[in-house]
Amino acid sequence: MIKVCKFGGTSMADAKAMLQAKSIIESDSSRRYVVVSAPGKRNKGDIKITDMLYRCYNEVVETGTCAKSFAIIKERFIQIVKDLGLTFDIESILNETEKQIDEEKSADFSASRGEYLSARVFAELLGAKFVDSADMVRFDSRGNLNQEYTDDKVKTCLENVDFAVIPGFYGKGSNGKIKTFSRGGSDISGSIVARGVKADLYENWTDVSGFLVCDPRIVPEAKVIKSLTYKELRELSYMGASVLHSESIFPVMKSRIPINIKNTFKPDDAGTMIVPTEKYEDDTNNSIITGIAGKKDFTVIYIEKSLMNSEVGFIRKVLSVVEHHGLCIEHVPSGIDTLSLVLESEQLKDGILNDLVNEIRENVNPDYVHVIENVSLIATVGHGMTRRSGTAAKLFSALAKEGINIKMIDQGSSELNIIIGVNNSDYENCIRTIYNAFN
Repeated sequence: MIKVCKFGGTSMADAKAMLQAKSIIESDSSRRYVVVSAPGKRNKGDIKITDMLYRCYNEVVETGTCAKSFAIIKERFIQIVKDLGLTFDIESILNETEKQIDEEKSADFSASRGEYLSARVFAELLGAKFVDSADMVRFDSRGNLNQEYTDDKVKTCLENVDFAVIPGFYGKGSNGKIKTFSRGGSDISGSIVARGVKADLYENWTDVSGFLVCDPRIVPEAKVIKSLTYKELRELSYMGASVLHSESIFPVMKSRIPINIKNTFKPDDAGTMIVPTEKYEDDTNNSIITGIAGKKDFTVIYIEKSLMNSEVGFIRKVLSVVEHHGLCIEHVPSGIDTLSLVLESEQLKDGILNDLVNEIRENVNPDYVHVIENVSLIATVGHGMTRRSGTAAKLFSALAKEGINIKMIDQGSSELNIIIGVNNSDYENCIRTIYNAFN
């Protein structure tokens, strides 16, 4: 058996956490390939190494050197190495890294050095080979992962390596320069390595014992989800469940490799298994729903026009206006004479909303346009929803009893989820109400 392990920022935060991760790896000889994040926060008031590295980039742009910001990073890594009792020359590596940040003047390169330095230290601690992800992960000219080329590079770099530590979060672009994934992208790196080495299991070690049914800050008694499918994970991650990067499933999904979310600091906890649909076993006491997740601050643009359905190109014209402004749409609920556009409010600042509405009026001459702001989207996700009648009725009845006004309803064609829109002020109460209705 081959296991690929990814350890997050809290698992790399300091020497104590690294030693705990080391004990986990050494307890199972099948854990052969280890992907690591940059050191995260040691406490609530701490700053993540990646955030400090972005400061380094800003300092380079402004002053030509990152010396002031990088001094804090240097001090932290030197302390970690000292606390681990290692004798290798971390200072030379740090000095070279500082010089490269000054020379590259690249946000991606600067940010990637947290994972790079973390992997160099952890490889030394484990006595494993350090393999740079820049030698394996490749992006195309549009900045997208070149999966097939990356698979070949992973196989070439690791086929004769029995035990390796690999930095997450970055690879190399088509121009030969370092390029990073979006924040949290080390999860994707672990998935890439798992696919490349044909792993039997991808373990993602973090500081929680798996996915919870919903945010524990809202529902403290929220239960751990024992098992869910790739599709359910995708829905929950996209809607704000932040345990795992939403794009990390794609490499392993094609190879049908299960993911196990585990807690570094409670390694005996079972965690959450994420599996292909055909391997899913309902071990949640026949629960109708798997999880609830949501996000605040959306804007809904409601468009109404009589005989809209018979007007060729109506929706295309509306979406062309949105595309012209370079905006991303979250959902497009529609009716016979109505169309709603749901967008993140952050995109619509500085007059963009007014421009968008005016251009829609000019292009399709609607009867009515109405803008609803401060909307939260909440997704209720679960395989049980497809085989149980009355799920929607139960959900809407519970919300009605709580006096929560639903502004929008959208259900995916797979019937895997029901997404509703409510006022931001109702967000927390809405999640609590849905949780209590089904648990």
